[in-house]
Amino acid sequence: MPHSDDRVAGRALSARLRRAWQSLRGEPEPQTRLLPPGPAAAQHPGPAPLPSAPPHADAQPAPQPDAQPGAQPVPNFYTAAFGLTERPFSLVPDPAFLYWTPAHRRAFTVLEYGVASHAPITVITGEIGTGKTTLLQALLRILPETARIGLVSNAHGGRGELLRWVLNALDVPHEPGADYVALFQRLQDVLLDEYARGNHTVLIVDEAQNLTPETLEELRMLTNVNSNKDELLQLILVGQPELRDMIEAPGLRQFAQRVGASFHLTPMSAETTGDYIAHRLRHAGGRGDEFAPEAVALIHDQTDGVPRLVNKICDLALLYAAASEQARVTAETVSDVLGEDLFIRTRPAAPQAASAAEGSK
Repeated sequence: MPHSDDRVAGRALSARLRRAWQSLRGEPEPQTRLLPPGPAAAQHPGPAPLPSAPPHADAQPAPQPDAQPGAQPVPNFYTAAFGLTERPFSLVPDPAFLYWTPAHRRAFTVLEYGVASHAPITVITGEIGTGKTTLLQALLRILPETARIGLVSNAHGGRGELLRWVLNALDVPHEPGADYVALFQRLQDVLLDEYARGNHTVLIVDEAQNLTPETLEELRMLTNVNSNKDELLQLILVGQPELRDMIEAPGLRQFAQRVGASFHLTPMSAETTGDYIAHRLRHAGGRGDEFAPEAVALIHDQTDGVPRLVNKICDLALLYAAASEQARVTAETVSDVLGEDLFIRTRPAAPQAASAAEGSK
């Protein structure tokens, strides 16, 4: 038989999720104004009707874009409760929300330098969810019109297959049954033609840690196409730390020597995590202080400052706070999210090496 505390906790969770589901479906629910903590809150023990003005006096409603044909309305998870114009912690990479941490500024500078200096190969690595794809999207916004851009994601296959991925990324038509020599000649002709027009070609390979050493070596060979003065093809490789480990292996010495610029993105510090959360809230129309300092500290402790993980917890914490009619996300709110297993964390790898060493004694 369930313990009484478990039944109470279960009812509280059910109530919160029911409110969230009603919000998602657009069902009406009592409208309340969230009051900031302090004496004013004590004078208003009960929920007050929501006025026609925005919940926060200094917050201005953002202009709504024209509806696109077939567009679906964005579900109101918690935005109205906190006076937000959109969800600030979506997991979809959005360069409009990019927060320039010191590490992201340096990484972007390296990307800019690699393109401007026509470096043969530029490498950006970082743990999952550190903002690599968002940086790429920001770079694509500033590249000149003279750059012909190709983007390859999750490329795979043996010799010749990569070349087809490259031609497809650059929108270069080619015969389906063409052999490797014909494909390489097609790419070389396109690169020379772009160079003759005063353009240069940039190939971006995302999730490059999935490539094999043989495929990386094949990419290096593509950078050998040059005009004896300028590089005709620039490579930008973005991936997880395994990519850097692979490049540093002895068998890829030639590839490593062709890398003109590289940077490794690290997670955010505790202070930067707080600034990051406040930035995204303000960008979405909030005040920036919707999370208590203790809540921010707990979020950083649980995520190690990885932006994607920070977004996951913050999104759920705002949902819980709105469902509980809280004016602010507290450490207790974050603990509720963590305690109810809505946030999935990766377990640390088993110390196999240590176990093997113990067994050999």
